[in-house]
Amino acid sequence: MFLSLPTLTVLIPLVSLAGLSYSASVEENFPQGCTNTTSLCFYSLLLPITIPVYVFFHLWTWMGIKLFRHN
Repeated sequence: MFLSLPTLTVLIPLVSLAGLSYSASVEENFPQGCTNTTSLCFYSLLLPITIPVYVFFHLWTWMGIKLFRHN
């Protein structure tokens, strides 16, 4: 069963925030230690940036397909 869009809109930022707060509590040098790609902190900062970019380009592609089909 798939989750609805409003549920995902609320759930994904909460999961991202939980991951960010977890890595902030676990990492001893939180902001400076996030540059290493092997660290969990790097990905907890990358996730909140990646999701809105993905949603934007997904909607942009969908809108382009809709406009192309109707013209």
